Amino acid sequence: MNVSVSAPNSATIAASAVQLARGRKPHRLTAGRIGLYAFLITAAIFFLLPAYVMLMTSLKPMDEIRDGAIFAFPRTLTFEAWWAAWSSACTGLNCNGISVGFWNSIKILVPSVFFSIAAGALNGYAMSFWRVKGANLLFAALLFGAFIPYQVFMYPLVIMSATLGVYNSIAGIVIVHTIFGMPLMTLLFRNYYAGLPIELFKAARIDGAGFWRIFFWVMLPTSTPIIIVAVILQVTGIWNDFMLGLIFAGRENQPMTVQLNNIVNSVTGERVYNLNMAATILTAAVPLLCYFLSGRWFVRGIAAGAIKG
Repeated sequence: MNVSVSAPNSATIAASAVQLARGRKPHRLTAGRIGLYAFLITAAIFFLLPAYVMLMTSLKPMDEIRDGAIFAFPRTLTFEAWWAAWSSACTGLNCNGISVGFWNSIKILVPSVFFSIAAGALNGYAMSFWRVKGANLLFAALLFGAFIPYQVFMYPLVIMSATLGVYNSIAGIVIVHTIFGMPLMTLLFRNYYAGLPIELFKAARIDGAGFWRIFFWVMLPTSTPIIIVAVILQVTGIWNDFMLGLIFAGRENQPMTVQLNNIVNSVTGERVYNLNMAATILTAAVPLLCYFLSGRWFVRGIAAGAIKG
């Protein structure tokens, strides 16, 4: 009787290799593992407790909030504070809610993130592969500017933007955010591209590709992890910015953080804590959502290039 034994296919071999690399799952809890779990649970509670209190407070009417049971679930669940924070909360003399600031922040955020990342990627690419004359000096100047407190540049930038006619406008605040984001973005992309194989660049040059073709068809497709890192950093920094928005955006273009400050720090009338908490959560929603949707890419990008030099 003939017995045929089929060879394992590639999928089975790959699965076995992955399982071998991961190692065996522990069959018992050790003291070190229990300590690790205890630390992680404690850290999670420490960081999530304020968010829990904010959420519960935003869902309670003021009568329940005055009882002082900040950790209790709401006896009467209501979303009135959320609607009021979005559409009718007063920021100074205007009672249009925080929605106006939300859309102003979107108008500021999208072009600022795009232009700052585009400039950083282009600079990093040129400094890593093309060896532009004076590139090291320019890179040192960018790094030097990145570590100078930006308050030092406020007055010169106000004068320059007023001279150019873009002060108190969306264009003006976008230019400012692009300028301040360029050094860090250049550092990230330069370090990332420095870790890529030089053979990719040389092969493209042999095939006749030029500066822009290599950038768009070779470098950018390999840059997804570091682009995600750059997007998260820029979205978080620009969306949460207060000072630059207050100084350069103008009254009609105030971002969400400035309007939140006007709501929370109002000293007239009753302190409406549920409305304040709802407005704060709405303001923080965009960067939190951005991070939660791309958190694994953020860690991967940091490991892939953000700390290489």
